[in-house]
Amino acid sequence: MNQTLTIAKREVTALFYSPIAYLVLAVFALVASLLFVGGFFPGAPATMRDSFGGFVFLMVFLVPAISMRGLAEEFNAGSIEMLMTAPVSDTQVILGKWLGAFCFFCTLLVPMLVHVILLEFYGQPEYGPIFTGLVGLLFVGGLYLAIGIFISTLTSSQLIAFLITVLITGFLTIGVTLLGRVEMLPVWLRDGMFYVNINQQFGAFAKGLIDVRNLVFFLSATALFLFFGVVALQSRRWR
Repeated sequence: MNQTLTIAKREVTALFYSPIAYLVLAVFALVASLLFVGGFFPGAPATMRDSFGGFVFLMVFLVPAISMRGLAEEFNAGSIEMLMTAPVSDTQVILGKWLGAFCFFCTLLVPMLVHVILLEFYGQPEYGPIFTGLVGLLFVGGLYLAIGIFISTLTSSQLIAFLITVLITGFLTIGVTLLGRVEMLPVWLRDGMFYVNINQQFGAFAKGLIDVRNLVFFLSATALFLFFGVVALQSRRWR
């Protein structure tokens, strides 16, 4: 556990020294504020439900920018040899990388506190849906980061890791939505597309609901991609 936290602290520190990370923070804060202001006008309900949907779409492109360095940077810099010979397991390396990236991701949500304050100042917001929506964003971000960390174990190029992760997260968020509407597809396949649709799984959180089925989906999917990351790192160790 101590080794995992040490790796996580190292990852957080490296991210805060990275100009890309600050660019991600700035872009997310700007676009998130624009999405919020777009639905913030007299007579509008004091809610962030519409904004949350835009945040999920925005995260498709920004979260991979956080995870892309993961193991790819270690491979590119040659520091992976030192990490692989250190007294840490592959599981601890993957969990530490993911945890560090997740801690940094949490800072993206800080500007939303300003949005909540504005809602309180100008209206009477329902805090239940706001709270569950933020929790849902954490689950979505955790899953996206797990995908990104896994992909970063497969390449030494951060750019390639970023692009592949965007393709996967984009497919799970946008692609399955479009495919699920194709009536020519078998019902069972469309049902499967509906189940793995991130927007659908997140929808309950945005409405103020916390469904066990949604929790199981995000936790199991995140664990699955972290497991893939461990297996991929182990395969590199034995090459």
